[in-house]
Amino acid sequence: MIARIATYLRAFRRNEDGNAVVEFALLVPIFIFFMMAAVEVGLMSIRNTMLERGLDQTVRWIRLNTGAAPTHAELKQMICSHEVVPDCMENLQLEMVRRDIRNWQDMPSEVSCSDRSLEVQPMANLSFGSDNELMILRACAKYQPIFPSTWFTSELTLDEAGDAHLIAMTAFVQEPR
Repeated sequence: MIARIATYLRAFRRNEDGNAVVEFALLVPIFIFFMMAAVEVGLMSIRNTMLERGLDQTVRWIRLNTGAAPTHAELKQMICSHEVVPDCMENLQLEMVRRDIRNWQDMPSEVSCSDRSLEVQPMANLSFGSDNELMILRACAKYQPIFPSTWFTSELTLDEAGDAHLIAMTAFVQEPR
């Protein structure tokens, strides 16, 4: 009986059938994981680029149309026309503040973002300055990650609804009217 088992084990040890299956089973999940992370990072980069472009184009329009004071909804519509994030009008929060260049104060590190798990909040702060004032416009857009269970997504700051946020900021000087 023992000799038969030993013979069977020696034959099993010499048999190389299924060698590739072991490597495949060990490596394919790692490759799939990296592909998922690459897709998530790529889409996040595209959304961030589109948010920054939309913000820059909107500020350019404000600077060129001296004296124009668009409403909060118009600003959001201009930024969202660049297809920043899905449901952009609901997921975008704007904040515009004046800063004195002679008495500089940093922007608060906490960014006001919309949170779909809470009640809708009005705009954070939006006031167009007077002539020659430095204005800082900060936008925060929320989006739902595609693969919320990957390690990369777990490193993002997520809110109660599971949304990640993108932040873009730009500055401009209010031209004389």
